[in-house]
Amino acid sequence: MHWYTIQETLTHTDHPPQPETPAVVLLTSEELDHHPTLPGLETVLLHTPSAQDAKVCKADVRWDCLSGTLVLPRQGKDAARTAYGYLIAQNRVALVDDGDTVPGLLRHIAREKRPMKGSVGRFVYAFFNQLIARDLHHLEEIEDRAQALEDQVLNNQLKEFTAPMTALRKETMAWFRYYSQLDDVACELRKNDNRFFSQEETLLFQMFEDRVIRLREESQLLREYCAQIQNMFQAEIGIRQNHIMQILTIVTTIFLPLSLLVGWYGMNFQGMPELSWKYGYPAVIGVSVLFVILSLWLCKKKKFW
Repeated sequence: MHWYTIQETLTHTDHPPQPETPAVVLLTSEELDHHPTLPGLETVLLHTPSAQDAKVCKADVRWDCLSGTLVLPRQGKDAARTAYGYLIAQNRVALVDDGDTVPGLLRHIAREKRPMKGSVGRFVYAFFNQLIARDLHHLEEIEDRAQALEDQVLNNQLKEFTAPMTALRKETMAWFRYYSQLDDVACELRKNDNRFFSQEETLLFQMFEDRVIRLREESQLLREYCAQIQNMFQAEIGIRQNHIMQILTIVTTIFLPLSLLVGWYGMNFQGMPELSWKYGYPAVIGVSVLFVILSLWLCKKKKFW
């Protein structure tokens, strides 16, 4: 368990501050289960969700607190799941995290000495703002990967396309869903139904909501871009299949007259003069070669290839 006081800046402290002092407490899910009450959170800590219960980003508003969960998309196939719970009260903020994400965010905010002015609202804004601070860079990395796949399609390198594109489309979908849910959380903070925040702080939450909306729109553009690349891939596959069918059609057209000729002379009827003709066999070969040449000439003239 770690305590931070919200004064002019965010400051780490070794002891729980007085109930009237704005503060942040960081717990794990296990510590939350073993501490049903904490200074300044006696009546509301029970509403704090654990990190293990987090499934989506949400905010539940009560008259004496605002609580919810945050679940970040996996940044990579083998990345660990990032989820935590939070609770915002009049003078306290409780954060529940079983990993290193929230501790890292708090250390960064304290190290940067962001101005807090003793306000819980300013801390909440700084925390959520830091949560999405590097998201645009990650979306740009996703775009770079999508452009690399697009170059593969344009260069007819289609063997290693399906698996990376499927993973990329799932990732962009996860980010779009994340920002849609985070927008709902930002909306609840801006509405300020329990009157925890000042008018100036609600304007800060409006700025945060605008950033989330822009990130959601960016993720939507990436989804559409990936869909376009997928369509390009399908079109290229269709072109290849059409080319193969064209070759098979030409081969069939060339050998169809030969099949007719062979079938014709495969009949064992008496009275066929060519059967006893000295030059019958060379004549059939010559006619077959003539058919092939004529068929190739017609295909070339009609621009079948």
